[in-house]
Amino acid sequence: MKKLSLLGLVFGSLVAMTSCKKDYTCDCTFTTAPDITIDITKAKKADAQDACDSAETTYKIADSGASCTLK
Repeated sequence: MKKLSLLGLVFGSLVAMTSCKKDYTCDCTFTTAPDITIDITKAKKADAQDACDSAETTYKIADSGASCTLK
């Protein structure tokens, strides 16, 4: 349940950042759950990086081995 709440929080923050130019993906890997890819659309690279870093920080609460990379 915590993971779903965290996913909702991250998704909500990503949706709020849809005001700029390019589409990015944030690939997240976990040690205790399946890997996921988050689509970040129409964002400046710096904003997309911030969102991906935020996702990683959030996921590390539930899984200390979580890692997210912007592509």
